Amino acid sequence: QVQLAESGGGLVQAGGSLRLACTVSRTISSFRAMAWDRQAPGKQREQVARITISGNTNSLDTVKGRFTISRDVAKNTIYLSMNSLKPEDTAVYYCHADTWAGTSDYWGQGTQVTVSS
Repeated sequence: QVQLAESGGGLVQAGGSLRLACTVSRTISSFRAMAWDRQAPGKQREQVARITISGNTNSLDTVKGRFTISRDVAKNTIYLSMNSLKPEDTAVYYCHADTWAGTSDYWGQGTQVTVSS
């Protein structure tokens, strides 16, 4: 069983910054990709940013230029640096391990991010 532990969420004012971290119990190089998903109240979960095994990244259009996903393979940890936060970024953020075809993905328990206006 793979464990994903998120940290770094909290309450911040609009325009502020937060950095989320996710430490994984297995080497992150064993996954096809790692990602951050989020779910706001009453909305569907969406993928915010993703980093593939080769290091390629992509992100949601609404966070481009503000959020950056990165990783430290030696520490089995991924990060999400969030700048210029907006109230609409308020959500529970989940760390997501995207496994290869034929196996189930893994998610962490989530960390709350609240941006006040």
